[in-house]
Amino acid sequence: MNHTILKVENLSKQYRLGLVGTGTLSHDLNRFWHKIRGKEDPYLQVGAINDRSSAASSEYVWALKGINFEVQRGEILGIIGKNGAGKSTLLKMLSRVTSPTTGSIKTRGRIASLLEVGTGMHPELTGRENIFLNGAILGMTKAEILGKIDEIVDFSGCQMYIDTPVKRYSSGMRVRLGFAVAAFLEPDILVVDEVLAVGDAEFQKKAIGKMQDISQSGDRTVLVVSHNMGTIQQLCSKCVLLEHGAVSYIGNTAKAIDKYLAVGKIEKESSYLIDYFKHQKDDVFNLNALTVNQVNANHNMYYSDKSIDVYYEFEILKEAIGLRIGFDLLDMKSGVTLWRSYHDDQALEMELIPKGKHSINMRIPSNLLKLGSYGLKPLVGIHNNRWIVNDDKFVFYFDIENTKGVDAIYTGGRPGVIMPAMDWGSISNIN
Repeated sequence: MNHTILKVENLSKQYRLGLVGTGTLSHDLNRFWHKIRGKEDPYLQVGAINDRSSAASSEYVWALKGINFEVQRGEILGIIGKNGAGKSTLLKMLSRVTSPTTGSIKTRGRIASLLEVGTGMHPELTGRENIFLNGAILGMTKAEILGKIDEIVDFSGCQMYIDTPVKRYSSGMRVRLGFAVAAFLEPDILVVDEVLAVGDAEFQKKAIGKMQDISQSGDRTVLVVSHNMGTIQQLCSKCVLLEHGAVSYIGNTAKAIDKYLAVGKIEKESSYLIDYFKHQKDDVFNLNALTVNQVNANHNMYYSDKSIDVYYEFEILKEAIGLRIGFDLLDMKSGVTLWRSYHDDQALEMELIPKGKHSINMRIPSNLLKLGSYGLKPLVGIHNNRWIVNDDKFVFYFDIENTKGVDAIYTGGRPGVIMPAMDWGSISNIN
């Protein structure tokens, strides 16, 4: 018996850069002329690779190119990749929000999607009315929805606001209700795109448990996109890794995560962050340079016995009390934040940094991080006021390797979060 519930064949999506729609009238007429003669779209023969950090080399870009994979009934498939790799575009085509340029998608059964905060929610309708609306869209009868509505409301935790218009919900409440609707109205395929990151820790735990239940007991299929590798590792037995709009790897989740973490380049992410500031200037703070250096570093590979220096160069445009510069250090395998550090952690009072250009260096000590994959997320904010930089797309990935010779006797993983070099004395004979 064939248990394939979703099959993607040669799926591609092309966009024209800088314009909405297909482009100019001349391009549309050229397409039409080729179509009536039974010839291929002339613009499918061109198009740049989907690499957001490079300059455009063509009017067209392939957001996705030649995607092929199958999903079995009851499987939880993870889809991972860097920002701009094509993950959301793929899910939108699977959910029929947008159509592919070439290729086909074959499915069996109903698909429910949760692609953005509030997907499928009408802001003027109440939460209860939106439950019935979404159920009707999925093809359910009123009786079927009534049989599930108490479970949906209870799972969402929005009982107090269920008869209030959704436009008055917080983003977290909309995610709670949207996920509950999508999960409990029994779709054959549930598509979830990163929105769970908006919810609190308690809801994320409930949502992960529900997705596992959907797959195991409900014999239904889940497709999930997340930058949290801990969530992907916990949920998925199989993973698709996208890179520049193409499938880089498909298979074992642990191997996919290893390959995903290996593609990070500090230099590219740093230039992307600087470019962001060129277009999104803040009235207080402007970042001019951010570098991460280490002696004997090879690309994004570092030795455990060497310190890692993070250098900020910035300009203060307007004096502000309580400006804080720092970073989060993340364990990319588990998605856990190991620690957060600010430049003024030891200060007794809030600092006033004068206008002008400044720099500051932060050092992660040697012999602290154990072997593994890490992410360094820059943070800049004004205390108890607002964030200036706090975005997961600016995480710089790097790996810690064994120091040659130092760890030659004992190798391999060890428990614990960090691996500090403790000050042990020598073994003494006490006889």
